[in-house]
Amino acid sequence: MSVLTRDEAQTRAQFLDVHRYTIALDLTTGEDTFDSRTVIHFTARAAGDTFVELKPAALHSATLDGTALDPAALDGNRLALTGLTAGAHELRIHADMRYSRTGEGMHRFTDPADGETYTYTQLFMDDVQRVFAAFDQPDLKSVFEVTVTAPEEWTVLGNGVATRTPEGPAGHWTIAPTPLISTYLVAVAAGPWHSVRTEHAGLPFGIHCRRSLGPHLDTDADEILSITRACFDRYHEKFEEPYPFDSYDQAFVPEFNAGAMENPGLVTFRDEFIYRSAVTDTERQTRAMVVAHEMAHMWFGDLVTLAWWDDIWLNESFAEYMGYQILTEATRFTDTWVDFGIARKAWGYDADQRPSTHPVAPDPDAVPDTASALLNFDGISYAKGASALRQLVAWLGDKDFLAGINVHFARHKFGNATLADFIDNLASATDRDVHAWAERWLRTTGVDTLTPRVTTGDNSWTLDVVRDGSRPHHISVGLYDFDVVDPTKLVARERVALDVPLTEAPVTRPGRRPALVVLNDGDLTYAKVRLDPASWDTALRALSGVPGALTRAVIWNAARDMVRDGELAPTAYLDAARAHLPHESDLALVQGVLSFAAVQITDRYLSDEDRRAALTTLTALCRDLIRRTEDGSNPGLRLTAVRHFIDAATQPGALQDWLECGSVPGGPELDPELRWRILTRLAVLGSLDENAIAAELADDPSATGQEGAARCRAALPDSEAKAAAWARLFANDDLSNYLFAATAQGFWQPEQADLVREYVPRFYPEAVALAGRRGPAMAGAAGHYGFPLHAVDQEVLRLGQECLDTAEMIPALRRKLADQLDDLARALRVRGA
Repeated sequence: MSVLTRDEAQTRAQFLDVHRYTIALDLTTGEDTFDSRTVIHFTARAAGDTFVELKPAALHSATLDGTALDPAALDGNRLALTGLTAGAHELRIHADMRYSRTGEGMHRFTDPADGETYTYTQLFMDDVQRVFAAFDQPDLKSVFEVTVTAPEEWTVLGNGVATRTPEGPAGHWTIAPTPLISTYLVAVAAGPWHSVRTEHAGLPFGIHCRRSLGPHLDTDADEILSITRACFDRYHEKFEEPYPFDSYDQAFVPEFNAGAMENPGLVTFRDEFIYRSAVTDTERQTRAMVVAHEMAHMWFGDLVTLAWWDDIWLNESFAEYMGYQILTEATRFTDTWVDFGIARKAWGYDADQRPSTHPVAPDPDAVPDTASALLNFDGISYAKGASALRQLVAWLGDKDFLAGINVHFARHKFGNATLADFIDNLASATDRDVHAWAERWLRTTGVDTLTPRVTTGDNSWTLDVVRDGSRPHHISVGLYDFDVVDPTKLVARERVALDVPLTEAPVTRPGRRPALVVLNDGDLTYAKVRLDPASWDTALRALSGVPGALTRAVIWNAARDMVRDGELAPTAYLDAARAHLPHESDLALVQGVLSFAAVQITDRYLSDEDRRAALTTLTALCRDLIRRTEDGSNPGLRLTAVRHFIDAATQPGALQDWLECGSVPGGPELDPELRWRILTRLAVLGSLDENAIAAELADDPSATGQEGAARCRAALPDSEAKAAAWARLFANDDLSNYLFAATAQGFWQPEQADLVREYVPRFYPEAVALAGRRGPAMAGAAGHYGFPLHAVDQEVLRLGQECLDTAEMIPALRRKLADQLDDLARALRVRGA
């Protein structure tokens, strides 16, 4: 299949105007394929040739202005349209299209809980070609008229209001025509949905999920709709352009690859956001943030769309920033930036320190085609870009920032825009030099490091800031002293605003130096920070007593960066966690610190012997947290501690006791998520057999139950179980994206290194072959979940580099492997290996 190049897209955009697509999809023709009929009305501005894209199972017919085209002329995914005259044209295409099991194109899923089937589209980047023929690029916007024939008992959802047509088949649905949108934003979801519908601001709103999840959706419907309404109203207070579509549906769909997708009028979410087991309030906040993020896309991305994929930051960075900010302003989740700082931002920092880093807004020549563009949907385009925007607002001011945004919407609504357009629009609302800011922040790579230099005199002290990097930073510096009443706590002395590099002389203050100096207090910029030696000693002594969760997040991130950079022993980080997490009040911080301790430090940065000691430390820490929450005062903290205790357990006794009595003493009850988590750990520890897995699956035959069973079976410490799991992963192309991930998660276990040693060198060639057969989504799954993360070894690094140097592989896998190998090399450096 040919990927579209930027040059080809620009040529086609200059040649064509696309006016209307009329699309008829028939989802009743079989389990493997569906019928797709497309009529495209377009105008050629001059005589010439072009092409249309589609990826059919079978191309039945194609006619251009009534003249039949030879179906054999389809070359890969391109059908040539030659000899076009200047003026109006009509293209008709009839094809069979394949359903997907990888979350791409038209995904089809049969729910094991009740046998019901669901389909939905995910057309992002270039997957519209799997559903209907299209001039598939973001700057050829058009009106889309879609009809769907579906089984009689199904409901059909789309970008506009969908109505069942009285005439014709009982399952025939017509979706209201869209305004001008891009091809990748067309959406259809069809199945026997469980729906909750309402109205807000004169528009129909709806939330939808599989029938088997209906009771769980009903439990949370008020919360989801309340968040949706609050965000919708707050966006209308900020944006002068009203919501540009005729309805707002949110469908929670199965086996979804991303968190969500911003299809106008029909946002699709992964249906893990419909909670069937207990979750923490931070996880509810994450769901709410995704709702706010996707709603921001209705303006950033849908109303105004990038012209080419080099400007994905105009979509994702803005939606990321606005999602967190709107949630903070409009809902009960008022501390969202803490979770962003401790969890999301690390994604950006890590990505920006790998060889695959790229600018937030890369040079157009660095994104020559759609395959390369797909690689940039990463922590840089999301977390770093959002951090850059937060810094921009701190520097520019919210009033001018919003004024520039509203100019941008007004000038480009229902059209396309570039980075240059946006910066010009922003500049029209301020006297600040935003062009220079954009060059330094959006066109550069890497992470600056800010280090305080504190000197003391007889009756004064002085602060200087050393910057390793090139960006300007507008930051706050927090100055803290020990509380005279309670020396385990600190109190704020002062917060100083600074521009780095310092525009004036270093800051000098009379009196004694503060006990703690925190650069980037409030986390308003994107930079690694360090603490001076005296401040670090204070943090080790009283980190949990620092006022302000966001300040504590900055300090924990500094410790995380020091571990990754080889400046702090991983065991010292664990000691700090052991000392301070039992007293931490912010759940997002506890979750973030425990996750880094468990996933990175324990499983990657420590030797086998040190790992055993680390697991003991983690289980002791979790026991402290569980004891602290016995009074029921913090169920989210207790749930977090229970989860991490299960994952770190080195002996099966307590887990078996919990499983037998159906709860943790004092709570919580063991819901499906906790039961499968315990069973997975027992499988790893050799205290589970197939009979127990089958019995649990009989009690929980849901999709997540199937995934839990797959994970457990792959985790059994038995050579036959490992061989069977490996065959399912790399020799079974029917395995869905979610079942692949679950199986791979169970397969690689640090405790089973000897048992799976033979599979480590096999991973590279078999992942290359799998990616070549199954495409980018499965390549991403193989590179992420299938990679042997536990095998921190020079030979694994050598084999991986040899694979990169010699094997032909699709770009999605190459990027994943390059990033994994860089992380592996870092882990070896941290270990001193």
